[in-house]
Parts: sequence; C-alpha cells; structure tokens
Amino acid sequence: MEYNTNRFKLVIPEYGRNIHKMIDYAIQIKNRKERNRCAWGIIKLMTDSTHPRFNKSIPYFQHKLWNQLFIMSNYQLDIDPPFPKPSPEKIKVFSYKRVVYPEYLTNFRYYGKIVRNMIHVAIHCKNRQKKEGLFYAIANTMKKNYLRWNKNVVKDDIIFKDLKELSKGKICLMNTDPLLQCSHILKSKRKKALKRQKEKVI
Repeated sequence: MEYNTNRFKLVIPEYGRNIHKMIDYAIQIKNRKERNRCAWGIIKLMTDSTHPRFNKSIPYFQHKLWNQLFIMSNYQLDIDPPFPKPSPEKIKVFSYKRVVYPEYLTNFRYYGKIVRNMIHVAIHCKNRQKKEGLFYAIANTMKKNYLRWNKNVVKDDIIFKDLKELSKGKICLMNTDPLLQCSHILKSKRKKALKRQKEKVI
C-alpha cells in the first residue's frame, strides 16, 4: 500500500491530490487548445469542490483560482488564462510560526493554570503563618484536581512531589500533616453531582 507520506508533497493541500495530478497531466498535453480546455475543466472542479455555494462569477474569486492553478503547477502550465499570469516574485510566501503552548498545557495540566497562580501568590506571601496555610490549601486543591481526572486513589507523597516540582523546589511538604482523604473528596463530588441532577429534574 502506498501512503501519502511517501507521495509528492501537495502545494495547496485544500484541493487534494487528484487536482494536483490533473494539473501535472495538463502540463504534459502538447496541443495548446486542448491544454487550455483541460485548464478550464480543472478550474471548474476547483470551484465546485472547495467553494460550492460561493458566487462563482465574482472576478476576484476567479482570478484567485487561476493564480492558485499556476502556483500548483509551479508556473509550468503554459496556457491562455482570462487574467494576467502571476509571477513567482509577486506571490507572497508566508512562513507560519510554530504555536508555543503554555507551560500548564505541557506538563501537569490536570492541575490547571489556577494552581500555578496560587503557587506564585503563596511563595511571595510575607505572612509566614498564612503562607503555610496556603501551601496546604494548594496541595488539597491539587489532590481534588488530580482525582477529577483520575478516579483512583492518589497518595499524598505524589501530590507533595508534584507541588515541589511545580514550585521549583520552593514548597516542600514531604513527611508532614496528611491532606484530605481521597474517599472524602470523591464522596463530596458524588453528592454535588447528585444535587446537580436533582436541580435539572426540578
């Protein structure tokens, strides 16, 4: 079986491989009149396949299609178009920048962005007693978020380890007071879910 990854790269993928093959075939036609007729047929297919509901008589739309036809042929198609032939120098080539995803979407994303904001606030808190309370509040929130994605039981050590990594070593709660019980968190979530269902019924 031949896969698309092993085939030639499509210049404008939106039109599909068959349109590109038709253009390659049109380039090889020796008779100019027949080549022109083939080009008009390809333009009609391009219009019907990608823009079926668009007003096809609009001049700029037709001009755009003919430009794309020449681009897909790598400017090798020698025909008599109804519009001036485009030149490679005048066609703008756009380079797309790779999208950089936020850090919270790449690692530990099940904890969410709010937890990261909470960690930042807690680290810069000046009140020492309040600061420790914030650390435990964050750890409990992380445990709740963890159980929202994964219904299994999670040990406190895992939450403490993840919190230490997210805070870049600035928050360390290892071997300290335990967090909320998993059973308590899951039970509370079940109650809230049942309450929402009853409210919908009412």
